[in-house]
Amino acid sequence: MISNEQKQQVWKAYRDRKPTRVPVTYGVNVRVVVLDPKWNPSGITFEQFYSDAKAAVEVLTKFMEYQFEYLHHYCDNPLGLPQEYALHVDNQNTYDAAYFGCPVHFRDGQVPDAGTILEGANKDKLRDFDPDHPLDNPFIRRCLRRHEDLKAAAEKLTYRGVKFTVAPPLLGFDGPLTIAACLRGTEIFCDLVEDPPYARRLMEFIQRAVATRNRALAAHFGKKAFEGPTAFLADDSIQLISAQMYRELILPLHKAWYANWAGPGPHGIHLCGDATRHFATIMRECNVKSFDTGFPVDHGALRKELGEDVEIAGGPPVALLLSGTPQEVHERTRQILTSGVMAGGRFILREANNLPPCVPEENLAAMCRCCLEHGNYDHPPQPPA
Repeated sequence: MISNEQKQQVWKAYRDRKPTRVPVTYGVNVRVVVLDPKWNPSGITFEQFYSDAKAAVEVLTKFMEYQFEYLHHYCDNPLGLPQEYALHVDNQNTYDAAYFGCPVHFRDGQVPDAGTILEGANKDKLRDFDPDHPLDNPFIRRCLRRHEDLKAAAEKLTYRGVKFTVAPPLLGFDGPLTIAACLRGTEIFCDLVEDPPYARRLMEFIQRAVATRNRALAAHFGKKAFEGPTAFLADDSIQLISAQMYRELILPLHKAWYANWAGPGPHGIHLCGDATRHFATIMRECNVKSFDTGFPVDHGALRKELGEDVEIAGGPPVALLLSGTPQEVHERTRQILTSGVMAGGRFILREANNLPPCVPEENLAAMCRCCLEHGNYDHPPQPPA
């Protein structure tokens, strides 16, 4: 077992650019609790989690336990319940679409998803959307009510000596093309070819409205949006377009999003899927020096293309972690670590991308154990010839 002190040393060495070992972490959210009967014996649904503060508190405290007393055995995050833990309003990935009026669907055994509102003859429906008064938006009002309900529940909550706070429901952005696809469905990809001016107007409107929303919501809680020298963005749907189309239609929007921050960066981005053909352009044009990847990814080739000063986070595909054997997980992790991606000391090992419910404990252990064996910089693994 890795001690908390050893974990701290691994992360400090990584941040100081004197890495001793590749850090291991996991991207995880409350679905690992809600959709796993072992962690959710009450059978709380996502619909209840969205609407009932008592159900939300039960899920969030179980989620705290899942991370700090279970998952952290197998990564470099601290083990043991924290002294203080922040509850939060969690909308999964529906928050941007729901803000623009998309209906949220709750399906058995699935995370919530949002339906489209701009398909077919409804393509201009957002003409009636009010982007200038975000706090009057029905979705935002629901978020604020949920936040107040969580605060009231947290004031009465005593749970194993942990002090609970409630984080303000500040929102990020899942990207102009991805949210256009949420609103318009697959037709947006036809628009990019057949009616680029419409696609551009829609994505620009979405991005401006989101920026206005984020500023208003932050100000409501006495904070400032777009604060700090570095920014983060996601836009998974760019995996579905060509490099030329990305440069012409999406890159200007990404550059404008990063320009909301006063600082020049370097910035970060999350991109699932087969999007690595865009990474070098994003690095050069947006000063992005941290890439959170999904799959498929050729980690060694990506390191060669981006250079040794760029942070890459990634690892075995989640389908393998969920359904593979420990031997298969160990071997895939070893292949990644020996691909050359460790060159420069800017690699973080994590699942690709977002840990699903019910991953066997043996597979988590296999991934971590492989990093302990093959992720050391004092005797780094040799890339294949």
